[in-house]
Amino acid sequence: MAGGVTQINLNPGKDMSNSDFENAVKKCYSTWSESYYDDYYSDQAAHPPVHLKLLKQLLAGEKVSTVLDAGCGPASFLRTLAKEKIELFGFDLTPEMVAEARKVLGDHGIPESHVWEGSVLSADAYRPPGYQYADLFDAALCIGVLPHIPAEKDVEVICNLRNAVKQNGLVVVEARNQLFALFTLNRYSYSFFKEELIQIDRLKLRAGERTAALMVEMEILKKRFRMDQPPIRKGKENEPGYDEVLSRTHNPFILKDQFVHNGLKDVRVLFYHYHCLPPLLSSAFPEFFQEESLAMEDPEDWRGHFMASAFLVAGRRK
Repeated sequence: MAGGVTQINLNPGKDMSNSDFENAVKKCYSTWSESYYDDYYSDQAAHPPVHLKLLKQLLAGEKVSTVLDAGCGPASFLRTLAKEKIELFGFDLTPEMVAEARKVLGDHGIPESHVWEGSVLSADAYRPPGYQYADLFDAALCIGVLPHIPAEKDVEVICNLRNAVKQNGLVVVEARNQLFALFTLNRYSYSFFKEELIQIDRLKLRAGERTAALMVEMEILKKRFRMDQPPIRKGKENEPGYDEVLSRTHNPFILKDQFVHNGLKDVRVLFYHYHCLPPLLSSAFPEFFQEESLAMEDPEDWRGHFMASAFLVAGRRK
């Protein structure tokens, strides 16, 4: 137990059912519906929501008239499009988020039927209740959801998004950048070195009688990183927090390839939330750190592979 919350398996295997990790995610977000927008999208957010501009530019470039937000939360992005001449739709896994999204969009005259409950892993969720025909949308977005999806189900989500749009329709997903761990020098870095680069389980199988010595060296390596950073994000009450449910990062090279190999073309990777220095150093001059980090924002700068904590992958259906 941690803070009264049962620790959730951060890396569920293939034997973990959809309901297991999705129920944990529902609980995590159940108390977040009224504050989520302020926490991540408003002027009160710790990091300015620079990806909003990127998303709007992508939509403007495609001249879309219908948009689906798969995992829309409290209409965090959709509300920013409410004054545009675009028909907006969205669904979310968490009932409290759906209720808040309906309330927010209702204030802009958008019918409640345009927001519904659903899972990004269910193909049926990508159609509003009562709509039977295919290829409804010009664009389908999935923002802030993929971190909560097991690795073996990423392609399933991508295919569902692809099938929800018309031919040449736009598909955009957002992800946390796994390669950023090469820059952060914290517990994420050690995990990336150990699991992705060194692949310690494979190496241990080959080490034989040298396994014990190998693990001693790994402990020495571990001491090179700030394992206490960043702090574990916990829930507000008795629900699990963001870091106590499945909350993965993604390799931008792999996610781009998954787009390319699953029926999408003109695929682009766009980086955002740059950090001018490793986050460990930001506390010494927070205002300068944020100012210089914002000045770096360029979605196609090669440094984004390592210095940006998030990215979008965008492509069009073949």
